[in-house]
Amino acid sequence: MKKTVQKLMNLETEIIIGNILRAGVISAATVVSVGGIIYLFRHGQTQMDYSVFRRQPPEFSTVDGIIRQVFSGRGRGMIQLGLLFLIATPIARVAFSVFAFARQRDRLYVAVTLAVLTILIYSLIGR
Repeated sequence: MKKTVQKLMNLETEIIIGNILRAGVISAATVVSVGGIIYLFRHGQTQMDYSVFRRQPPEFSTVDGIIRQVFSGRGRGMIQLGLLFLIATPIARVAFSVFAFARQRDRLYVAVTLAVLTILIYSLIGR
């Protein structure tokens, strides 16, 4: 009986993780596509000069700046937001795994997964 319950919990966890990954990728692709359409609609005829390297504007370097650009209707902000969704997808998967392992009372996997989550978050916000 106990092994049957464990197998059901594992199957349920796998389904939820699959749904998290699917939703993250679909939402990221949708937001990037909408941002790309907006960007091309507004800037599709602009001639680009690739002889000089231009850095990304600073407003696209922070989450706060990206969100401000999205609310102002800029396509590049939408594209950047979609990329943030894409980056957040595996982080959400790891965060869910912590709770799934805790529910299964597997302390070793909780500790390892928390370490991985800590490394992921530090690599994003640490400098």
